[in-house]
This record gives sequence, structure tokens and C-alpha cells, in this order.
Amino acid sequence: MDRLEAMAMLVEAIEGGSLSAAGRRLRVPLPTLSRKISELEAHLGTRLLIRSTRRLTLTEAGAAYLAASKQILEQVGEAERVAAGEYSAPKGDLVLTTPIAFGRRHVLPMVTDFLALYPEINVRLMLSDRNVHLVDDHVDMAVRIGALPDSAMAATRVGTVRQVVCGSPAFLAAHGVPKTPEEISELACVTHDFIAPATSWMFRAPGAKSETAVPIHSRLSVTTAEAAVDAAVAGLGLTRLISYQVATAVARNELQLVLTRFEPEPMPINLLHAGQGLLPLKMRCFLDFAAPRLRAAMAALPV
Repeated sequence: MDRLEAMAMLVEAIEGGSLSAAGRRLRVPLPTLSRKISELEAHLGTRLLIRSTRRLTLTEAGAAYLAASKQILEQVGEAERVAAGEYSAPKGDLVLTTPIAFGRRHVLPMVTDFLALYPEINVRLMLSDRNVHLVDDHVDMAVRIGALPDSAMAATRVGTVRQVVCGSPAFLAAHGVPKTPEEISELACVTHDFIAPATSWMFRAPGAKSETAVPIHSRLSVTTAEAAVDAAVAGLGLTRLISYQVATAVARNELQLVLTRFEPEPMPINLLHAGQGLLPLKMRCFLDFAAPRLRAAMAALPV
């Protein structure tokens, strides 16, 4: 029995939520995958999984074995990367994740230039507004916007962005330009809501040490920043987005910023990676390539 293979199958089954999902991802027939995990359980003399028609559940022994398996597989992968020369030559696969709008506007063009410069590196660019777990999801580096929690991750600051409120010139002409945050409670708003509709926006008065929540009336809730921009440009209401998301519309005078004196503290932008050990050369090359370009792009934003 190949125990490393069985460990990898166990990890995929738990992370994928089912044996069938793991089989599809690993391109292994379901009966084969099930048999190999059963053989692993027989070898260990204990049950690792409780299988039902709806989900997989780890036993206490299974949870401990899963954690050890992940560590072992990561160490094996590290040894293979060293042997393959990833620490002596810039080559191999690089997995990056970034917020959708930021990635399309700023990261994808940079990745295109990076690939032209390093022909032996391949990039998988994951555009997602969900913060994926770098280690569990096997991601090398992430662009993160916002305050970072204390962790063992290494962060390289590349700039800041603002949370801005804006509306179309036609909407503001018809309904008036709000002078204080409280005035927006009487105006229609377009909200960009990834999980649930927003009921308030945070503002900070000049000189204040804390922020204040102001209730809003969301006439339209959308799940992408692009849709919120389009709706605001069409005159449906005010919207609050990150400055880079509205930069093009503001530059074209399709949107106008309001309440700039009451904006919260700017949010940091970081390139984030696991901080343990020596960086593979492909990651060091990307970090050295990307950081100054992103700093220049953020400094040049018109908003």
C-alpha cells in the first residue's frame, strides 16, 4: 500500500466533503479511492472516517491522523521542490489569489508581463472575493485588502486604498449632494454585499478616534463591485466601494465622490505568503517583480 497516496486521498476527501468529490479532483475511480482509504484504516487498525450518504465525519483518531498527514505531505512536497530546483532556479507552478476587481485591473496585466519574463514559471490566478486559506488551499501568495490578523504569515505592504461613497452627477443633481453622513439615510443606495445586504455604512468624523454606523436604505444589493458601479452610473443611488473599483468611472466623470471628509481610515494592501522557511525562487521572483509595480499602480490611482 502506498501510504502517501492514501494520505493524499484522505485529505482530498475531507477537504472536498465527499469521496466522490475527491475522486473527481484526483481523477481516481470512486471504488479505488474508497478501497485505498479502507486499506489505510486496516493498516492502522482504527477507523478514520464515519461515512454517511450525506457527508464524511472524522473520528477522533481520524482528526489527529489528518493533521499529521497534511504536515507529512507538505514536507514531502517541500523536499520535492528542493530536488526539482525550485530554490535554485525560477521555475514551477505558482498559485496566486486576489480579489476579483483588483485582480482583473492590476494583477492580471502584471502576471502577463511576469510570465513573459519567466518562461519556466506557470501561474494559476484565483480571482475571488473570498479570503482563501493559503496553507489549506495550497496557495503560494495572496493579495489581501484590509487589516491583517496576527498570524505566522509574512506580509509585504504595497499601498492603501480608500472606502469611498459616490453617485452619478444626475442622481446628485436630482437629490442633492449630502454634506454629512446622516443625510444618506434619506437617499437610495446600491450596496455591494458578498454575504448579506448591508444595513449601515461606517463613517469617521474629522478628528474622531472611532467610527460611527449610519443606517442606509439599500434599494439594490449586488454581489459584484462591477454591478454596483454600473447601477450607480445609471443613477439608481449612492454606492460605497473601494477606491480602485470606481477609479475608471470617477476619471470619466460618470461618478462623483461625496463625503470624503468622513471616510474611514484607508485600508492596507499586502502581498501575503506563508512565512516559514526559505522562499522558493519562483515566489521570491514574483514578490520582487510585483511589489514595486503594485506600489506604483496604487500611487497613481486617481481616487
